[in-house]
Amino acid sequence: MIIGASPNPERYAYRAAHMLTVKGHRIVNVGIKNGSVAGVEIEKQGTIHDDIDTITLYIGPHLQSQYYNYILETKPKRVVFNPGTENAELESLLLSNGIEPVEACTLVLLSTGQY
Repeated sequence: MIIGASPNPERYAYRAAHMLTVKGHRIVNVGIKNGSVAGVEIEKQGTIHDDIDTITLYIGPHLQSQYYNYILETKPKRVVFNPGTENAELESLLLSNGIEPVEACTLVLLSTGQY
C-alpha cells in the first residue's frame, strides 16, 4: 500500500507504484489526489485492506496523524518511512502494535532486491 499516492510522474510515490508493479507486487494506492497510478485507482483512506504486507509512506509527519488508525487497522507487517517521512511518534505506535517500522527508501529497496 502506498499512502500519499500521486498521479504526478515527478513524485517519488508515482515512481514507487510503477516499480512495485514491474517487480510483481500488487499495489493499493491511497491518497487525496484523483486518478490512477500504474493502472490502479487512487482511493481515499477508509477501506481496510486485510492483506497488506507493507505500507510505504510518502506523506510528511504533519499529515500522518490522520492516518494512524487507518494504518493500525490495516495491520501491515511493516511500514516504510521514506526520506522525509520519519516520525518517532508513529514508529513507537507501530512497535507497540507489533508492526515493524523501517526507515528506508522504497525505490532503493526495490532496486537492490531488499524489498
